[in-house]
Amino acid sequence: MHDRRHSYQVTVTWTGNHGHGTTSYHTYGRNHDIAAEGKATIHGSADPSFRGDPTCWNPEELLLASLSACHKLWYLGLCAGAGVNVLAYVDDAEGTMIESPNGDGKFANVTLRPRITLATDTDLARATALHEQAHAHCFIARSVNFPVLCKPVFETA
Repeated sequence: MHDRRHSYQVTVTWTGNHGHGTTSYHTYGRNHDIAAEGKATIHGSADPSFRGDPTCWNPEELLLASLSACHKLWYLGLCAGAGVNVLAYVDDAEGTMIESPNGDGKFANVTLRPRITLATDTDLARATALHEQAHAHCFIARSVNFPVLCKPVFETA
């Protein structure tokens, strides 16, 4: 079996030139648009602590969302194949980034906290075990160099 390759393309366009370019750290905006053919544009900026627009998505939030969504997609697919009936799934994911004194930084960890509603006749042990499998398969979690934890909470409908 051969590896399959998947390619992705987005265009990130800086929209924060207020007429003076980057003549100083305080004169330009951090805003940008993230676009891909046939999809809605995402308005992005820096985190507000880095002079970003708090009404826009920042890269840190998008990374967190990518980790959460990838895990969810794997989990739901594995559940469907294993006869585990998921009725609702909401993840309150959290991540911690540590900024160094020189201004650079990195994520230390991410914790996914999905709240999953299962059909009443669902095997809870199986539903729990599938989270470990989902984590092992998640493309995004396998690509980052920090721990991604998953702490699911289950309820039944």
